[in-house]
Amino acid sequence: MTGDDESDESLIAQYARGDTTAFERLYRRHEMRVWRYLHRAMRDRAIAEELLQEVWFGVARDAPRYAPSARFTTWLFTIAHNRLIDAIRARREQVSLDVLGYDAEGVVQQLTTDPSTSPLAAAVARDEAAVLSQALAQLPREQREALLLQLEGELSVEEIAAITGSSFETTKSRLRYARTKLRELLAEHV
Repeated sequence: MTGDDESDESLIAQYARGDTTAFERLYRRHEMRVWRYLHRAMRDRAIAEELLQEVWFGVARDAPRYAPSARFTTWLFTIAHNRLIDAIRARREQVSLDVLGYDAEGVVQQLTTDPSTSPLAAAVARDEAAVLSQALAQLPREQREALLLQLEGELSVEEIAAITGSSFETTKSRLRYARTKLRELLAEHV
């Protein structure tokens, strides 16, 4: 395999053996997903950028210890989750997690505005994002956290459970309750 066909696991192994270009490819591949997870959780660009650096420093530092018993993305989002929890504890406050682009059916869509989009369409997208943000703020923290890990990390229930230290059934319930409550809250604005 060459180029972008290489698995994340292969790239982290190459980096652990000293190939810095493999790290750069991993970073480019996952930077925005991790940043969105951190930014949406903290709702503060500066803190998210600082945490993103800490996450990638952790990846670089711990690459030789990476064990391919789990997917690289599970390991990566575990590091991101741990940095996030540390930041929350350091701030000693509850954090309102914010996922933009979550439609009533539970599908994530990036709410980006095409430059050719009309001003009306852009305004509608901003209004929908604001409604969504308010709805998500009403979910319990554990439900929002599990939902973000699934959406941004594209992680399975098993992987989310491992990252959050919860049982499979608890994690599955949190995701189900989060989607149900979110649909109810969004239906009020339709």
